[in-house]
Amino acid sequence: MSTEQEPATPQDELSQAPPPDQPEVDDHAAALDELQDRWRRALADLDNLRKRHAKELDAVRNEERARTAAAWLPVVDNLDLALTHAGSDPSAVVEGVKAVRDQAVDVLRRLGHPRYEETGVPFDPAVHEVVGTVDDPDTEPNTVVQVVRPGYGEGSRQLRPAAVMVSKRQE
Repeated sequence: MSTEQEPATPQDELSQAPPPDQPEVDDHAAALDELQDRWRRALADLDNLRKRHAKELDAVRNEERARTAAAWLPVVDNLDLALTHAGSDPSAVVEGVKAVRDQAVDVLRRLGHPRYEETGVPFDPAVHEVVGTVDDPDTEPNTVVQVVRPGYGEGSRQLRPAAVMVSKRQE
């Protein structure tokens, strides 16, 4: 008899493993089944959350569109009223159109996009778009001297920059 033991082969290790009907294997299989069930439930919850969020976002978007459209309705009504009086006194029609324009500017302001059309301020590429330059010896170079088209909004809520004429450097 030899006192040395031969190294175990993978086949020997498999034969020494507990039989599949042992409680330890059953516990592992049950734990695995539970984890797979929890994983599937988590995926289903995530999918339901995604669908619910999409519906809520759509509802908020529709509410905001309706709120914005409702804010513009008085402006449209006043434009219709101005058109019905188009044949009357021209100065009254012009005054009515100016009032409707002021009302529209106020609607934009209430929606978070105030109008700006300042002159005499330094040119700022974040809020101004240069459409031309003028030679004006009375103003500093790169100063807004005329607003061709007003801008609306502020900062990240800017709808469009103001189109301006700026003074150029005198030579």
